Amino acid sequence: MHMVIYALVEAPTQHDALVEGKAVFDRLVGANPHGCAVFDYYRTFDEDDTTVAGKARWGDLPTAAPINSEEGGELLDRAWKATKEEFQRNLDRVKEALDELSDEAIMRDEDLARHAFHQVGAYEGPSIPMYDQHAMGIRHRDQLDRVLEEDEDSQTLWIVPADVHF
Repeated sequence: MHMVIYALVEAPTQHDALVEGKAVFDRLVGANPHGCAVFDYYRTFDEDDTTVAGKARWGDLPTAAPINSEEGGELLDRAWKATKEEFQRNLDRVKEALDELSDEAIMRDEDLARHAFHQVGAYEGPSIPMYDQHAMGIRHRDQLDRVLEEDEDSQTLWIVPADVHF
């Protein structure tokens, strides 16, 4: 499956932001020694050499955009909306499992109940669409606000989208 994820990175230029974003995505696909593969591969939106990912799948998204720009604000809104929707979807599945399944059925992972529990508690992977500069999943609004506030003085925060496969 494919999804768009986003990295919030500090950089002086768009080129540097893309480099920093790719470093985040490399960690998430296990392409460097400090990474753990939670996605199979990624494509950024500066790449035109594929017919199944990136622009070919999602259309023209900015390669990287400053958070304080119109494009950056739109990407940030899109990323936060995806974060909330994915959390709520998994939380609803957890609540339903608790209401409808026995402890033994949950233990057997009936209706993928345990998977839903895992997704609610995940720090990275398909249930987390937004990451900070250190490839740490942004899971709640306070965490996002901290990342945004850290950049208020420098105005160098960028958002970099990527299409990932999992």
